[in-house]
Amino acid sequence: MMNSYNCLSHLPDLKSRSCVFSIFVAVSLICGVYFIGGAWFKKDLFRLSPGFRMNTTQQHTDTYKCESILKVPSPEIQVLNDTGVSSPEIKINDTSEHTHLEKCNQKCRPIGSEALPNGIISVHANMEMRPLWGPVSEDNKPKHGTGLLAVAVGINQKELVNKIVKKFLENDFVVMLFHYDGFVDKWHDFDWSNRVLHISVKNQTKWWFAKRFLHPDIVAEYEYIFLWDEDLGVEDFHPKRYISIVKEEGLEISQPALDPGKSEIHHPITARRHKSRVHRRYYKFKGSGRCDEKSTSPPCVGWVEMMAPVFSRAAWRCVWYMIQNDLIHAWGLDMHLGYCAQGDRTVKIGVVDEEYIVHLGLPTLGVFSDRNKTNTESIDQSKNLVNSESNNFDNRSAVRRQSYTEMGIFRNRWNKAVNEDECWIDPFKQSPPLRKP
Repeated sequence: MMNSYNCLSHLPDLKSRSCVFSIFVAVSLICGVYFIGGAWFKKDLFRLSPGFRMNTTQQHTDTYKCESILKVPSPEIQVLNDTGVSSPEIKINDTSEHTHLEKCNQKCRPIGSEALPNGIISVHANMEMRPLWGPVSEDNKPKHGTGLLAVAVGINQKELVNKIVKKFLENDFVVMLFHYDGFVDKWHDFDWSNRVLHISVKNQTKWWFAKRFLHPDIVAEYEYIFLWDEDLGVEDFHPKRYISIVKEEGLEISQPALDPGKSEIHHPITARRHKSRVHRRYYKFKGSGRCDEKSTSPPCVGWVEMMAPVFSRAAWRCVWYMIQNDLIHAWGLDMHLGYCAQGDRTVKIGVVDEEYIVHLGLPTLGVFSDRNKTNTESIDQSKNLVNSESNNFDNRSAVRRQSYTEMGIFRNRWNKAVNEDECWIDPFKQSPPLRKP
């Protein structure tokens, strides 16, 4: 009886130990399946879709992205032999795979190029023309100029444009002409015609052309983008000297001053100041919209006119994104250029007085002539030429109405974007004035 009692008294203890051991084994198996399966699923997930890690909007808005999560090979790769039968599975060494991941981690690649070997990726383009065969001639070899000039042109201002183009080509600029009237062949009598790029679309503005043909990645090779109108006199302007001044002054967005004695001036800040190199603000002490030393916003400071703006590479990348695809006149954009100034707009935006131009104020957009006469008269005569043509069609009033309409649309879009973007902080937002007790 005693032996039987002892045997029975140990039985519960054995069962308890067996139960604990079973639970331990089960937990170990579950953990093993979890970690092994999770690792396999993670690798397989990367293999399924290179773009799975980001949404479509991110792919279109981010030109470059440092990939912290990379595609890695599947743990098992099957290779078919000549008979169509799969060869033995090839196992990838975990150690070498880990080393490979460490080496490639955080490597920057343009979005969409992940499937290519790094050495074949060509990040940028430029405006250099290449021959269909043979080497590049000495005359056409690129001189790697620092600037790009883009001008919207019509045949009526042919002689004015000729002077502008010649001056910029002499200073090793790349030149693009946006033909808004469709006449391209009539420019071939100039010896420089084959050295510039011609893009022709009827009845479009320079901002329409710029949005479509001056993408920041395409023009990234050029330090400065000159996006000018055609009715400008450049007799006293020197492009290289202008760039030198802009660099020394630290201007990201600028324009040459306007000769007040010969120019049509719409905004006082653009008028040239004698004995001045650069100015960044103007003063108005009477009437509405006063400007003084305390002014920190456009048009008192941090403002240039859209007739002859000059953008640095970094500023242009920002401005290009702000140009609305469907608003071709860009009215209202000038008041927001400061957000693209790469810093304090009261410092980074300015008007260059030492290098100045003449703004003739000729009517261009909305004026069409079936005679296609070129403007070769003097400045005073050219201002009256369009009005004297009997076969002209003048839609300038309609163009101006559309410009005002677009300005309102842009303003509403800006305000809506500011209100909806919870992550955006206005760097120029002014605190409300303190109320007196």
